[in-house]
Amino acid sequence: MNFVKQLSQSYTENASPDAVAMEKYMKNLFPFFGIKTELRRSLHKECFENHKAEAKQDVRKIALELYGKEHREFHYSAIELLIKELKDDFRKEDIDLIEKLLITHSWWDSVDTISKYLLGGYLMYYPEETEKVVERFSASDNMWLNRAALLFQLGYKKDTDAALLFSECGKHRESKEFFIQKAIGWALREYGKTNPEAVKKFVGIAKLKPLSTREAIKNL
Repeated sequence: MNFVKQLSQSYTENASPDAVAMEKYMKNLFPFFGIKTELRRSLHKECFENHKAEAKQDVRKIALELYGKEHREFHYSAIELLIKELKDDFRKEDIDLIEKLLITHSWWDSVDTISKYLLGGYLMYYPEETEKVVERFSASDNMWLNRAALLFQLGYKKDTDAALLFSECGKHRESKEFFIQKAIGWALREYGKTNPEAVKKFVGIAKLKPLSTREAIKNL
C-alpha cells in the first residue's frame, strides 16, 4: 500500500538517537525510530494527504498492516488513523478489530488510547453492545481487556453509566495487578470530576486496594 510505503520511508529517514531513551521508557518492549510526537504526527499527516483516498477506503486494512510492524511509531499511527476515520462511522464488526489491537503489542500507552477513543467511541455508537462487550472483556484472562472494560468510559462525563463503572471496579477490586488497580483509581477519579459525591460514597464502602483508593480520591 502506498500509504504504508511512504510512512515507512518517512519514519526510517527521520530515525534518531532518541530511540534509545524511548525504548528504555517503554521497558524495551518495542523498537522505536526515536521520532518525537509532533514530528511523527506531521509525517503521518503528510502521508495521509498524499494518499487520502486510499487511507479512507482501506483504513482498517492499513491500520492492521501498520500494527503488524515492530516499531512503536507504526502502532501509534495505526491507532490515530482509526480514531480519525472511524469516528461516527463504526461498523458492528469493528469490535473484533478493536479487541485485536488491545491484545496485540499490549502496553499501557496503546491500550489506554484504544480503550478511551476506539472502544469508548464504538460503545457510544452501539450502546446496545455495551453489556455484552464489557462482560466479555471483564471476564477475560487477558489483563489488558480487563483494563479496557474499566477505562472505556473515560470520556463519557455526564453520560457515564455509573452503575456499570462501580460494578466493574468492584469486580476487580481484589486484583493484584498494578495496571488494574491503577485503572480503577483513574476511572473513578475521572468520573469524580462529574459526580464527586457518588465517587466518594462508592470509595467509602468499596474496600478498594490502597493504590486504587489513592488514585480515586486524589483530586476530591
